[in-house]
Amino acid sequence: MATHSGSAEAAYGLARERYAALGVDTEAALSQLAQVALSLHCWQGDDVGGFENPGGELSGGIAATGNYPGKARNADELRSDLDLAYRLIPGRHRLNLHAIYAETGGKKVERNELGPEHFAAWLDWAKAGGHGLDFNPTCFSHPLAADGYTLAHRDPAVRQFWIEHCIACRHIGAHFGLALGTPCVTNIWVPDGSKDTPADRLAPRQRLRESLDQILDEPIDPAFNRDAVEAKLFGLGSESYVAGSHEFYMGYAVSRPGTLLCLDAGHFHPTEVISDKVSAVLLYVDELLLHVSRGVRWDSDHVVTLTDELQAIMQELVRGDFLGRTHIGLDFFDASINRVAAWTIGARNALRALLMALLEPTAELRAFEGAGDNTARLALLEELKGLPWATIWDQHCRRQGVPVGMAFLDEIRTYETQVLASRA
Repeated sequence: MATHSGSAEAAYGLARERYAALGVDTEAALSQLAQVALSLHCWQGDDVGGFENPGGELSGGIAATGNYPGKARNADELRSDLDLAYRLIPGRHRLNLHAIYAETGGKKVERNELGPEHFAAWLDWAKAGGHGLDFNPTCFSHPLAADGYTLAHRDPAVRQFWIEHCIACRHIGAHFGLALGTPCVTNIWVPDGSKDTPADRLAPRQRLRESLDQILDEPIDPAFNRDAVEAKLFGLGSESYVAGSHEFYMGYAVSRPGTLLCLDAGHFHPTEVISDKVSAVLLYVDELLLHVSRGVRWDSDHVVTLTDELQAIMQELVRGDFLGRTHIGLDFFDASINRVAAWTIGARNALRALLMALLEPTAELRAFEGAGDNTARLALLEELKGLPWATIWDQHCRRQGVPVGMAFLDEIRTYETQVLASRA
């Protein structure tokens, strides 16, 4: 073991020298990476089922495909699975909860009547593990969302129900932020849209704007809760029209100071990328929420892999010095593979891509560009691709006390045999 440790340190020393020759301080990069908290999404662990109506069907354009054994059936199992994932991911990270993960003691509680007491066990768990909490109203998989409309619904009574639900969620988020000493990002996404082309595109958007204004009317200290709104291009059942388009929410966030705009990597046309939107959006809004996902031909929410786009997103955050203004969350749900592994692989890839961005000689790249020396800029960018960033990543994992390389899978396989298998 000592020999292996010595070899690893020697490899890191050599890699550090390679980067130092380009003016990059790997220690500074590792220090900055260790401060970044991803928000893991609870819904990967149970295929977006929640605990309100176990076995109920998903709606709102959401579909989790696959039947890999061992999904969490209750909150205790979900928290156990999350605990393992957090032990395998370097750093200290957050959890993103949806309202349908309330624990009501078997009692029927309508969504517009949810309160902090229904998430007390989640809060206790977060305190014990040092996790911040983020939150989301659940405006889908409910009888009052059956026709595909919620906050933009033409029926005032239906609309009011969802307004009250979102208001309740803001209060729950503020409770989390106060109790944990870190602000909760409460993100509003609704599926409202039409399968076929509507005759009136304006009216649903007017109603959505009015609903959001009612929801956000009460000021809440941003030290406890930050409000975000999330756009989408289309979904199952809303292929032709979505009321909450990117343009709608961009305009809303810009015109309502303090409102965060959420960019989801799977919520745009397949030829669009959110990496190109980050700097544009942050010229006009104070903070940004990212839902890092991987769409494949549509918003299919695949596990995040180390793609060019993932790297480009993280490069934008570092090159623009936007990390302090951006909340990074994951958003995917794959029921075809081990769910704990999905969290672990996705989160480690997001952090890997961020480390690669932190290891860029940004000042030198900008100097080349400013001087019009695009030849040198291209040469340096290509040279960086071959540098030993993976050795720096391994050092980060060792320092954070998590498995290096594929060793994390051994722990997941053991957990699968000892815990997940019994849920079949």
